Amino acid sequence: MMTDPIADMLTRIRNAVRVERTSVDVPVSKVKRGLAEVLKREGYIWDYTDVDKSENPTLMRIDLKYGPNGERVIRTIRRISRPGRRVYNRAVDLKPILGGLGISIISTSRGVISDREARQRKLGGEVLCEVW
Repeated sequence: MMTDPIADMLTRIRNAVRVERTSVDVPVSKVKRGLAEVLKREGYIWDYTDVDKSENPTLMRIDLKYGPNGERVIRTIRRISRPGRRVYNRAVDLKPILGGLGISIISTSRGVISDREARQRKLGGEVLCEVW
């Protein structure tokens, strides 16, 4: 049994980027799919798809993105809110990461969104992770 599946997903991505893999497989859930959607929308990954095992997919393949000379698009990805210490922020308390060069991913009542979208929609929530 895994106590923090989101941290497991982030660690798999971090390790795959370090060894310059083109894709990584992670167990799928609604929150992880939302996290992958935000990473895709913000330009940190190419795409994500379900790995066809049967009608009930259990794995999601994330296609990682690199620059034209092989430089990493995801330099740092770290978990903020953990099972032992949850971190919640209001929309006015969400500050830009690295002066707007990075993003925070927030779990809100309207789904998983980036900090830019959360400030725009005036939504707060649980800060899942930071990426830059």
